[in-house]
Amino acid sequence: MAATASSILAAASDSTSRAAISPLRPRAAPASAAAVPSSSRSSCPPLRASPARALRSRVVASAAPAMQPPAVSRVSTVVDVDLGDRSYPIYIGPGLLDEPELLQRHVIGKRVLVVTNTTVAPLYLEKVTWALTYQNPNVSVESVVLPDGEKYKDMDTLMKVFDKAIESRLDRRCTFVALGGGVIGDMCGYAAASFLRGVNFIQIPTTLMAQVDSSVGGKTGINHPLGKNLIGAFYQPQCVLIDTETLNTLPDRELASGVAEVVKYGLIRDAPFFEWQEKNMAEILAREPNALTYAIKRSCENKAEVVAQDEREGGLRATLNLGHTFGHAIETGLGYGEWLHGEAVAAGTVMAADMSYRLGWIDESIQKRTFDILEQAKLPVAPPKGMTVEKFKNIMAVDKKVADGLLRLILLKGPLGGCVFTGEYDRKALDETLRAFCDN
Repeated sequence: MAATASSILAAASDSTSRAAISPLRPRAAPASAAAVPSSSRSSCPPLRASPARALRSRVVASAAPAMQPPAVSRVSTVVDVDLGDRSYPIYIGPGLLDEPELLQRHVIGKRVLVVTNTTVAPLYLEKVTWALTYQNPNVSVESVVLPDGEKYKDMDTLMKVFDKAIESRLDRRCTFVALGGGVIGDMCGYAAASFLRGVNFIQIPTTLMAQVDSSVGGKTGINHPLGKNLIGAFYQPQCVLIDTETLNTLPDRELASGVAEVVKYGLIRDAPFFEWQEKNMAEILAREPNALTYAIKRSCENKAEVVAQDEREGGLRATLNLGHTFGHAIETGLGYGEWLHGEAVAAGTVMAADMSYRLGWIDESIQKRTFDILEQAKLPVAPPKGMTVEKFKNIMAVDKKVADGLLRLILLKGPLGGCVFTGEYDRKALDETLRAFCDN
């Protein structure tokens, strides 16, 4: 086993990687290898630094730019998150920000606060404001533009959202709109959960990471210097609107980061989806529209199924954190924002697969396929220099999945698509994995 881990790490050093469905309009299947499979899951088990001061603006309907919505909706898929009276749709398709009715149907009241950042605001804030106010003169839109980056996902930055909401005299019938990636979605959601003890909010994710994972399921929150996402709440949005054309402005590194979460779904519960990714990773990275849309759709379907069964992470939902315990330790240890979330999760996933193999829970082929697909996605497959065994252990000791002092992990087990969330494992395997991947 040590020889296998050594060979994988040697390869890593040579790598150039771094630190219920309602189709509204069928899409053509991607050509050649990117052919989209059916949605059946027969073999899947159940189981930039920026100024710290926020920029603010207020827009009313009369200031909206002259645009016109399309004659026919371009929504290709709607994925429903089934949570009873708190259920909500995930709209997926190109150009959805040009369809005002999609957003307006989920706005309650006459006041809207758009929370975004310095990177996304110049690209999409005007368009979103137009969509919220088109032929809707009774609605006024405020905005708060936060600095961009994981290092600003903290209490000081969160307070800027509350400051704007209070200064604007927003009430309980207002709606918050998260326009951006995972950091903005998490912070806006937490602000909505807390302001006046809870107001409406809508997710408009603009990164692949947010579209396939963080915008769905209601996890909101901020980081603490001692650990990632330790402060937050479960709070569901009114809808998630995924305009796939926003990915056209996403840097390649950010796109690859999101792929780490796509890979996760295949490893833990959807073997056919993983096999499809192995054949189509080049198309995803090249932003081939049908392949990218299918990857988003299938990821959202998987996430929605899990959240419907286990909204508050009592067991099953925890499996969505494959690689995250190791990954969060990397993010915290390096300093928030040094590595993107998906980069850290990718390295963490390789470590989780290595530990699973050491425990005898998976065969060598699954370990290798995990390494290979993440390397193909141009993601890190080992932690960065400076991450010691001691640093990993100290940070992992305050992970959210610790219960009664016991560190519980998500590990692969059985055939492809199988995993467990457990604290019952040989601690020697964890030590061996950390020593194999870490300095000292």
